[in-house]
Amino acid sequence: MSHRAFGLTRVSLRGEERAYVKLRFPLRGFFLGLAGVAIVCWVVTFAESVIAKIQIGFLQLPPVVLGILVGLVLVNGGLRRLRGRHALSNPELATIYSMMLVAAMVSSRGLMEKVMPVMIATNYYANASNEWQRLLFPHIKKWLVAYNPDGEPLQTVATRYYERLRAGESIPWEFWSVPLVMWGVFALLIFGAFLCLASILRRQWVDNEKLAFPLAQLPLDLLKEQEQGSLFRNPLLWIGFALPAVVFGMNGLHNLFPNVPGVRLEQSLTSYLPPVAPWNVIYTTTAYLSFAAIGLFYLLPSDILFSLWVFFVFMRAQSYAAGVMGVEVQFMPLYPCYKFMGHQAIGAYVVLAAYMLYTGWPHFRRVLSHAFGRSSGDDAGELLSHRMAFWGLITCFLLAALWLNAAGMSFWLAAFELFVFIFIIALVMARSVAEGGLLMTETSFRPVDIIAVVHAPYHLGASNLTAMAFFDTAFLRDQRGLLLSGFLDTLKISDGVSLRRRWFLPMFVVSIVTAALVSGWLQMQYTYVLNGALSLYSYPYTDNAQWAFTDYTQHIRQIAEPPTTPDPSLLSNRLWVLGGALFTAFLAWMRIAFFWWPLHPLGYALAPSWTLFNFWFPCFVAWVFKSIILRYGGMRLYVRARPVFLGLIIGEFVAAIFWTAASALLDSPAPQFPWP
Repeated sequence: MSHRAFGLTRVSLRGEERAYVKLRFPLRGFFLGLAGVAIVCWVVTFAESVIAKIQIGFLQLPPVVLGILVGLVLVNGGLRRLRGRHALSNPELATIYSMMLVAAMVSSRGLMEKVMPVMIATNYYANASNEWQRLLFPHIKKWLVAYNPDGEPLQTVATRYYERLRAGESIPWEFWSVPLVMWGVFALLIFGAFLCLASILRRQWVDNEKLAFPLAQLPLDLLKEQEQGSLFRNPLLWIGFALPAVVFGMNGLHNLFPNVPGVRLEQSLTSYLPPVAPWNVIYTTTAYLSFAAIGLFYLLPSDILFSLWVFFVFMRAQSYAAGVMGVEVQFMPLYPCYKFMGHQAIGAYVVLAAYMLYTGWPHFRRVLSHAFGRSSGDDAGELLSHRMAFWGLITCFLLAALWLNAAGMSFWLAAFELFVFIFIIALVMARSVAEGGLLMTETSFRPVDIIAVVHAPYHLGASNLTAMAFFDTAFLRDQRGLLLSGFLDTLKISDGVSLRRRWFLPMFVVSIVTAALVSGWLQMQYTYVLNGALSLYSYPYTDNAQWAFTDYTQHIRQIAEPPTTPDPSLLSNRLWVLGGALFTAFLAWMRIAFFWWPLHPLGYALAPSWTLFNFWFPCFVAWVFKSIILRYGGMRLYVRARPVFLGLIIGEFVAAIFWTAASALLDSPAPQFPWP
């Protein structure tokens, strides 16, 4: 009797405890993975910060990691034919891939591109207009930032970060050492909670619910290539590969030689609408053409694929209806949607999180029973034992809350913020990847937006609001590069290779620490020594580093001068949250009651997000192709056409790596890739 999760043979059975044939830890893959971590950190930092047009690391299937895996599989195939004993095994390749996946997210939006600027930006951008020195600086703990909050704006440590060091100057590590360590501790607590949560969720999502995990399918196919050798020999794969390769090749050459025609990959649809009501109320809608996204969405279950683009259109129809009725629409703070859209998302997320708890309760009840020692668990094959995962999650949660408390936030507010972040936002985002196959994890609200539905945020006080601004900037506002989904995808991949899940723990820990150290050092080189942050990609260093502080500053001002009248939109905001919750509950009930029901609640929850803002059009294109193929060719044609769509993914991601390298070597501009 075989154990599929490990590729091992069961040699004894006694109750729920099982012993397994001993496997060797893939030591060679581990050390090659460390080298891969360093390479990925450099590529991601250079591409996303210096080139800026190729965001190669923050996607949940990072182009840099998949591209390197494709190269490794091709080279390894040659080694197998020439000198088989030197070729890498599947567990070794899976180890390398997993470590690089974690490194890409950590070095990008998962951590370093947000947490490094947050330690310095408030000093550089403080001025008389925003009054940050008066409103924020008195409430900033000295160990949170790389400058002295008791001093003036534009301190030398900040100006050199943004404008580069002068001749003879060196990086002021003495200012950075303490905040880097403190933020590193907090990041490890957050990632530790994600690790524990991933270990608890894996069996429910992989074994019980059998979610598709679309982003894990192509890496698994590439690993199977080691044994079957059929994927790269299929001409359909190369047909799919050729399309993005030619398009991005032309766009890259167009940047170098303007006479070469370029191919436009984005088009604003709202620009075609009349600039009068109700048409001008429709929220900005752009069609981005991503071949990789089309390929990945082809792998999705049809109901989710249909729901993603239909509910995106549904949200646009709501904004049109608001224009018809003459409703004055307001924008959701810091997110690309209207408030009524974001508030519906709040209700939808809460119900989805509760729905996942309800459907998985038999499994979660067993986990609790094992954690409290009331029964022995069959958890030998998990990343962590159920007891360690549960108590590790609780410990990381409480310690993170104490960290935020030390940063100036009340303990109960910190617990609320972390609860919403980990058990609602991150959970739904991870589900959107595991079931919805979304390349990008981005939400439409922050915990403070939930608080604002109950009462005005200024009631929280300046210290709380200042600490919340730091937490929002570093972890909450931008969810791209979410490590929780990366952990779960990696654990899914373990099903296809003979690799113990327990071994992923040291791989993950070493990858996180190494990636943080390497990418942190690179960030300091590019800001202080080589370029200066002002000449780098503006989003992480200028935009995201200020947005949350600007938003919270308006609430801090209201402490001294409270509004004389209550917010007239407060009741409508609450009704939208309630409506979103009820509609999501209705969609969930219909899925349970009627097998033919075509709408998935996940599509409704994600409809207002930046994710679907970018990927609704590839969803629609993939749905059209998949519907036609299934209607006229059935599952047989669907399977036969699959290599074409896998080729689209590989072609676009390999093109991204090629043009990153070309830009670095030629010091030339790179083409824009459709994942902003």
